[in-house]
Amino acid sequence: MIYRFVDCRWDIFDADAGRRLYLEGHIPGAAFLDLDRDLAGAPGPHGRHPLPGAEEFAAAASRAGIGRDTFVVAYGGMGGGERLWWLLRHFGHDACAVIDFEAWHGPLRAGEEEIEPAEFVAREETGDTIDADELAAGRERLVVVDARIASRWRGEPHPLDTVPGRIPGALNAPWNEPLAELPAGDLVAYCGSGVTACVTLHRLALAGREGRLYPGSWSEWEQRPDLPVERG
Repeated sequence: MIYRFVDCRWDIFDADAGRRLYLEGHIPGAAFLDLDRDLAGAPGPHGRHPLPGAEEFAAAASRAGIGRDTFVVAYGGMGGGERLWWLLRHFGHDACAVIDFEAWHGPLRAGEEEIEPAEFVAREETGDTIDADELAAGRERLVVVDARIASRWRGEPHPLDTVPGRIPGALNAPWNEPLAELPAGDLVAYCGSGVTACVTLHRLALAGREGRLYPGSWSEWEQRPDLPVERG
């Protein structure tokens, strides 16, 4: 088994911040994957960070040195590490974990790394996501969890939300707070664009509970005038 650290730090307001931080100092031997370019597709009607295609993700993972016998240790703030963890499992690679970069007390290395490419073969799962129409039709029987901060869940103005609000009936479990106790049932997590919801899903998985991701999240839902919105 080969261990591979992968740096997934990013900043939603500064697209180049992740690579800049990586070049300033990263865990020695770590590869870098860019959240906007490697861990998401192009923004559009399906949200700010739609899922990357299988071929695109496989190419990025291969460049990062992730192959069949690689155990991936991901790190990165604001859900970057958890997004890679979720994508790896979504594409059939369960040998992965997430660590808190702030808890790393070892040495750091500046500059680029020479990463030996590997061959990542994507085997896409089909039961770990839900789309907007399925969610809209079934939301009353689902446990829908909004991982955004409480003010965004309430529908207060925020620069990232063109239309403030939430999916009707959604519970709030902010990604940057301890995970709240959630009712039993078929759980679906969403956030602003499908990134920080992966933090919630990672915490649930560590506790032995699985849930589905709504990849488009609020940045897709708010573009659909036919879908309901709740505030307050």
